[in-house]
Amino acid sequence: MIVGSVCLSHSPLKDRNRADPAVEARFDASVRQAAEFVEAAGPDVAVIFYPDHVNGFFYGMLPPFCVGIEATSIGDYGTAAGALEIPEERALDLAESVLGSGVDIAISYSMKVDHGAAQPLEWLSERHPLARVIPIFVNCAAPPLPTFQRVRALGAAVGAWAERAPERVLIIGSGGLSHDPPVPAMATAPADVRSRLIAGGSLNHAQRYQRQNRAHGEGSAMARKQSSLLPANPDWDRMVLDALAAGDLAVLDAASHASITSVGGRGGHEVRTWMAALAALGPDYAATELFYEAVDEWITGMGVLQAVPA
Repeated sequence: MIVGSVCLSHSPLKDRNRADPAVEARFDASVRQAAEFVEAAGPDVAVIFYPDHVNGFFYGMLPPFCVGIEATSIGDYGTAAGALEIPEERALDLAESVLGSGVDIAISYSMKVDHGAAQPLEWLSERHPLARVIPIFVNCAAPPLPTFQRVRALGAAVGAWAERAPERVLIIGSGGLSHDPPVPAMATAPADVRSRLIAGGSLNHAQRYQRQNRAHGEGSAMARKQSSLLPANPDWDRMVLDALAAGDLAVLDAASHASITSVGGRGGHEVRTWMAALAALGPDYAATELFYEAVDEWITGMGVLQAVPA
């Protein structure tokens, strides 16, 4: 059975780039409130819809959706590295159920997850450890992206499985809201970067440090209004949050990829994970917004939403 859902922004810059203390305190309080919600729900397993930041999925073979049967956290931006505790038989059963519902989904026995999955799991485990987890990758960064209609279909299929499950299942959506991370694109990447976008491969220490240090620098530049990246867009975030809280998961159906990128940034596409998580609850869920604020130092519109099925 489904015990509830938490949708929240992640930001790898949070623990190093200091924001206004009052803003940090309010955000931390909202995460604690969500963790208390998780504790009260007492889930046996968490299903997390998460985006990848070109760390685990590459153009050599790029599915729109993928269930992790075995997965490892790469430990970027201070998140814990190591194997996730995935109940293999249950993850396979979930994948088979989703396929049987008519939604095509891949599986992986060698999934690599980054902070997009690890950070929210760690934040929400403060009071009730979310050790047993089934990660579901949703492609939000490497076009072409799945449509919002297919994302909702995925969420509904996962929700049907979870509602029949003997376990108490928590559904997590990790991503967004508006932000414009410095992620390379195939269309503009130099030859060496293009090759890595296709072939993938782990970064060495120097490469990982350089990549993370560049992202931290962009957060500092954003706070000084000197970044070349698109800042978080509170108006767009508010429109999306209000729609999701009201149960309108079709709010972006008519929006093109380019239009979302232009107003919500390249990271705005990660709202797909929230839509999948909320679609899993069914059409009549009740949602409560715990936090929203655009935080320049974290280059992200930071939001936290919790919901329960009707």
